[in-house]
Amino acid sequence: MASSSSSSAVSRISNLRRHLNPSNSRSDTNKGDGLIKLSPEVSEALSNGHAVVALESTIISHGMPYPQNLETAKEVEAVVRENGAVAATIAILDGIPCIGLSLEELERLAKLGTRAQKTARRDIAHVVSTRGNGATTVSATMFFASMVGISVFVTGGIGGVHRHGEHTMDVSSDLTELGRTPVAVISAGVKSILDIPRTLEYLETQGVCVAAYRTNEFPAFFTETSGCKVPCRVDTPEDCARLIDANTKLKVGTGILIAVPIPREHSASGSLIESAIQRALKEARDKNITGNAETPFLLGRINELTGGASLSSNIALVKNNARVGAEIAVALSHLREHSNK
Repeated sequence: MASSSSSSAVSRISNLRRHLNPSNSRSDTNKGDGLIKLSPEVSEALSNGHAVVALESTIISHGMPYPQNLETAKEVEAVVRENGAVAATIAILDGIPCIGLSLEELERLAKLGTRAQKTARRDIAHVVSTRGNGATTVSATMFFASMVGISVFVTGGIGGVHRHGEHTMDVSSDLTELGRTPVAVISAGVKSILDIPRTLEYLETQGVCVAAYRTNEFPAFFTETSGCKVPCRVDTPEDCARLIDANTKLKVGTGILIAVPIPREHSASGSLIESAIQRALKEARDKNITGNAETPFLLGRINELTGGASLSSNIALVKNNARVGAEIAVALSHLREHSNK
């Protein structure tokens, strides 16, 4: 018996096709007709209630140079598949939001690099209307994942309240997206270049459930601990699945942040990273680098200052998150299948 989640996904996809292509009720979204394009693999998985994991694309375009970015993207997708789920990398190509990229599309995005616009929720309509190319951030990826019924999204680390945010009001749209879009985000916490305590306070204000995976402490991206306790702990993929399912059934309406510590063997020295962060922050202020250009600059500079250690750690934690996220998506698929029998 088809699950309610798969029925919902099919309904959403059908409605998208009908409303966005009223002149052609038999439009084929996989040929790029209409406004949303789902890959055949993602479309089939959603229709059958199988596990799907959304992946962002900013890490491909702005996270590292070609061809390392392409190889990393392929490896992360492979981790998702090896653990039983379908990988749905999301991006906007030629003005068409794509849910699930082919190898050719992944390579195109990787080669575009920073020429692809870093696309948050606020940028979606502009990139689509100008037929541009956009690499989706956490907020835009959540938006599209929710639109087609994908419940689990894996990223490296989310954005947050920037250091000195009480003066600059620089707060990532990732946080407000978590407050209004019911998608579970699997990350290694908040990027450590940010103000973690204030970020957690902001998430509480937004009504977002923040859970830590197999720990009582919120991780700090490059390191396992931040000194901040979490209100919710989950120890298995099944725990996570039940949490997501309850959030959905209760129609809470907010996302869930599941923070997975970086594997210990890849954890960077806290003092080394913090020293690099402070230097990079000063350079960003001196060069007046602000807004959505700040995070890529800081991460790139920290990688330089740590001799490549931070980028290596970043790749390792994304792969670990992909493994955990796929396991959660599979557990959620099984839970929903059994609950509808």
